[in-house]
Amino acid sequence: MVPKRLQGVLWSRSIEGIDVEKDKNYIVHQILAYGTWEDLRWLFATYDKSEIRDIFTKYPQKDYVMPAFKFVKNILLGIKESNLDAARYDRNAPRITG
Repeated sequence: MVPKRLQGVLWSRSIEGIDVEKDKNYIVHQILAYGTWEDLRWLFATYDKSEIRDIFTKYPQKDYVMPAFKFVKNILLGIKESNLDAARYDRNAPRITG
């Protein structure tokens, strides 16, 4: 169950309608991009770090400003790969079409 206090981070959906398994891509990216330390603690207690890393790398979302993207990638998740396309995460970068 998703705590009610996360409604501010998971703003586009009613917290009562969010499923921890079905909506994990949304939950992971929203909390990584906008969450507090307390939200991050909940995220890492709810999902394995490897699962969070997998979602971050395989299902990019344009929710991040570049400093947040670099912090999540390098510090929180310890991803050393340089082949991640930052434009697929950067909310200020032009949309990728095609």
